[in-house]
Amino acid sequence: MKTSRTIVWILLVAAVGGAGYYGWQRYQDAESAKKTSAQKSARPPAVRVSTAPVEKIDFPVFLTGLGTVQGFNTVQVRTRVDGQIDKIGFTEGQLVKEGDLLVEIDPRPFQAALDQAKAKRAQDEANLNNANLDLQRYTKLGEFATRQQTDTQRATVAQLTAQISADEAAIANAQTQLSYTQVKAPISGVAGLRQVDIGNIVNASSQTGIVSIAQIEPIAVIFTAPEGELPYINEAQKVAPLKVIAFTTDGKKQLAEGKLTVVNNQVDTSSGTIRLKAVFDNKDHALWPGQSVSTRLLVRTLKDATVVPDDAVQHSTSGLYSYTVSPDNKAELRKVKVGASIDGRTVIEEGLTPGQQVITGGQFKVQPGSVVTTAVASSEQAPAKVRQE
Repeated sequence: MKTSRTIVWILLVAAVGGAGYYGWQRYQDAESAKKTSAQKSARPPAVRVSTAPVEKIDFPVFLTGLGTVQGFNTVQVRTRVDGQIDKIGFTEGQLVKEGDLLVEIDPRPFQAALDQAKAKRAQDEANLNNANLDLQRYTKLGEFATRQQTDTQRATVAQLTAQISADEAAIANAQTQLSYTQVKAPISGVAGLRQVDIGNIVNASSQTGIVSIAQIEPIAVIFTAPEGELPYINEAQKVAPLKVIAFTTDGKKQLAEGKLTVVNNQVDTSSGTIRLKAVFDNKDHALWPGQSVSTRLLVRTLKDATVVPDDAVQHSTSGLYSYTVSPDNKAELRKVKVGASIDGRTVIEEGLTPGQQVITGGQFKVQPGSVVTTAVASSEQAPAKVRQE
């Protein structure tokens, strides 16, 4: 009986102990779960950002500026004789060719002057023929004609010969004046607004022209560059003509590509710039005289440059920086030094290496060490504003 009771008590104690241990274990599991949940709730959520790779490419270095389009040649057409306009042979805005008739002035007074000069020559030629016959007669008379008569007749023949030469010159001048009644295009180009109408009297001494003609094939653009870039421009220009690209003033649309042809012979000391001239074929007439354009002058190309999107470079009071993403998806702050920038891309001179991932969007939520979740940035970025080197 005593043995049975002992066994019962042992079993009861074991049951109570097992129940207590089981309850304690459940309590510990619950506390551990609470701590884990609290830790998870205390940990900040991952920041969603956009990233892009740091690339190693050949990067073109452009000098940017503003320019003005000018006709390769521009002529203000004026009359060289006085008279009334009888005919206008062009329309405003027409593309005229060299030698095309622009205006015809009443030719009758000039034709009459030419006829008069020709008649004078015919008269003097007749007098010369008669004088030559007289000279021949005096010469045949020999001693029966005085020496004075013979010499006088020779002088008369010489005078009439010279007079005919003067008549020839007068005829050439009259023909020239008559040709001026047809005002022709001196160059090929676009005719501007007409300054005179049919029936108007024009004068050679007047400062008002008939029309202006601007040559647009080829066409020129005048722009400026900082004087500090002049050595690089001259050095590169010796190798080959530098490429110049013309854009609209907002920089969104490319208009034409041309070549640098002239570097001005003097720096503008007031602005510290040098004037440059580029020439474009302009077959499609995308450039027009007087138009303002944005220019890009390709000075050199950086080989194997480290390049990132512009959005990856951030500004702070302590300088420029970028965020990179570590292999464990944590943001790391990197101080950077930048170089040239164009079309939404910037050259990194120090601070980043090719192959790294840089954050291009969502930086305002990022701190050093922040856990990030990434989305690759689109490679088709809108062209950003160009920063000059």
